[in-house]
Amino acid sequence: MTTTALLVATIVCIAANASIAVADYAGAGFVRKNSAEVHVPESALPYLATLKLAGAAGLVVGLTAWRWAGLAAGIGLTLFFTTAVATHLRTHVLHNIAFPTLYLLLALTATTYMTT
Repeated sequence: MTTTALLVATIVCIAANASIAVADYAGAGFVRKNSAEVHVPESALPYLATLKLAGAAGLVVGLTAWRWAGLAAGIGLTLFFTTAVATHLRTHVLHNIAFPTLYLLLALTATTYMTT
């Protein structure tokens, strides 16, 4: 993958995580439904949203100032979404596993970009 493609994927990762964090904070219906299906309490949503938003912000910092902050954010998002995919697998909720998997791939790509 070219450096330009990695940069674009990193920007998409930032936008995707910021967007889903807003949906989490707002308690969007699809977010509440999904969290219930995978046995994550609704009260955890603001905390999970904060982690996603912090990851997105860390990637922005990595792009603009301190690359190490972006690397740390990418690693954090990778761990977050690895856990999300594992939670879907553990609870056998596979009909929408593509979403956390896509976020995981974006986080891995952003992490890779921060190492270039």
